[in-house]
Amino acid sequence: MVNYLAVIVVAILNMVIGFLWYGPLFGKQWIRLMGFDAKKMKDMKNKGMTTPMIFGFISSLIMAYVLGLFVEGLNTSGILSGVIGGVIISFLIWLGFVATIMLGTVLWEGKPIKLYILNILYWLISLLIMGMILSVWI
Repeated sequence: MVNYLAVIVVAILNMVIGFLWYGPLFGKQWIRLMGFDAKKMKDMKNKGMTTPMIFGFISSLIMAYVLGLFVEGLNTSGILSGVIGGVIISFLIWLGFVATIMLGTVLWEGKPIKLYILNILYWLISLLIMGMILSVWI
């Protein structure tokens, strides 16, 4: 059974990593690559961040829970176990789903390849950390 406390902790950690990634670390590059100007940023701030943060946290909880199911299932079956297993599972999920699906932002939405790389690297790091934690906590 998936450890619910572990799911909550890694969901919060995912939000913290996102705050750091799209804030102090790469926030200026992300804003530029998204094509936002000062007016757009002001409009977004005026709307408030409460609703996006709530839905972002809910999606982080769902992702953490599902990742926990994969980690638990593969750990208990003996296919992959421990931290290395968590890393492998997370990497394969990232490669098979995140990196491939997000490529559509470049191919169909015309977003810059640098934005794609910035976004998929965030998800790679976040998923790897989440998978490592879940693999030892579940």
